[in-house]
Amino acid sequence: MTARTPRYSGVIPPVVTPLTADGELDRPSLERVVEHLLDGGVTGLFALGSSGETAYLTPGQQDEVIKVIVSAAAGQVPVIVGAIETTTNRAIERARSAATLGADAVVVTAPFYTRTSDQEIDRHFRDVAAAVELPLLAYDVPVCVHSKLTPELLLPLAADGVLAGVKDSSGDDGSFRRLAIGARELPDFSVLTGHELVVDAMMLGGADGSVPGLGNVDPHGYVRLHHAAVTGDWAAAKAEQDRLVALFDIIRAARPGTASATAAGLGAFKTALMLRGVITTNVMSPPMRPLDAAETAAVADCLDRAGLSRV
Repeated sequence: MTARTPRYSGVIPPVVTPLTADGELDRPSLERVVEHLLDGGVTGLFALGSSGETAYLTPGQQDEVIKVIVSAAAGQVPVIVGAIETTTNRAIERARSAATLGADAVVVTAPFYTRTSDQEIDRHFRDVAAAVELPLLAYDVPVCVHSKLTPELLLPLAADGVLAGVKDSSGDDGSFRRLAIGARELPDFSVLTGHELVVDAMMLGGADGSVPGLGNVDPHGYVRLHHAAVTGDWAAAKAEQDRLVALFDIIRAARPGTASATAAGLGAFKTALMLRGVITTNVMSPPMRPLDAAETAAVADCLDRAGLSRV
């Protein structure tokens, strides 16, 4: 077996996009988020992912997010940018914009809204890769795009050099394990899990790293978890993962029936970052709403139990 040297590994959080009270991009807060993540020891930054509210931002806002994150990162870690669009030409346009603005790699989902076959998904990734001179990662998130990227689809693309890696947020742990096994013969291909509650198990199964939304709130914890896993200290990895699972209860703060799962999760991450003094507001893109005072107090309780400081 060839020794694996994946291009992307470690902890690569999907960076949240802070907004001002009137819903515009909060550049100083975004710069502080990047500083907070770098201080935590992350190995990369994923801009304009689901946790970055990319689907809610205008193209102009997306470009500003890229500019701020690339500038704030200052080459310390790679900036991987989501070019998440419904169809191939639109994804190519966003990927080219990201490349112009300094992205180190781009992330693309399967096409969505349109009904799509596996053959079309394969062609989609090949066409984007051919059009953009940056490494391309696939984003497997069927809850949003309604297509599952199977190992049978991804591994040939990786073997042909089309894909540099995959972020798997499918929640299909069996499929992820099969992907990791197949990647053993692809030394440069990165297998990253977005399943933030079982990173220790995914690392044991062959993941090269994680892309955890909760990593915005506690990057240090996920970096400790990754280090414990790669050094084989599985007891320490389990203990850290258990603590992070408890911290993830912040997503339960939103009152049931008043917010979507997306709004509850992103709202909790932003509220926690606000309580930690990293961002100024917990404002969300419409039609989502920010967490209210009672919900914010519930998030604060979770931070306290996890041993995280707040202002």
